[in-house]
Amino acid sequence: MKRIYELMDSEPDTTRGRELDALVSAVEEYESRTVAIGGPEPVAAIEFRMEQAGLHPDDLIPCLGSREAVSEVLSGRRRITFPIAVALQERLGIPVETLLAKPATSPDRSSLSRL
Repeated sequence: MKRIYELMDSEPDTTRGRELDALVSAVEEYESRTVAIGGPEPVAAIEFRMEQAGLHPDDLIPCLGSREAVSEVLSGRRRITFPIAVALQERLGIPVETLLAKPATSPDRSSLSRL
């Protein structure tokens, strides 16, 4: 990565430009095999959408039933069930699949040893 940053201002179709292209391709290939990139975490998606819409936690009380339920969902202490996901989808427009997704896991370390 250090070398890529050194080459970032390289002109295309020069020795340095071709080196940059090769290094970027190698990094992209490595990341595609080792880095799990999924959708957003459910709570992060809720918080992001609330921020976009200018909403506050109290605005979710009609969806979740109480201030305590909202607090528990946003803190991760309460699991998002299907009925909660449907209510949040209707209020925030976040797909149920995103809201019910399991938290992302880190890449499998055994795949790194094969490099």
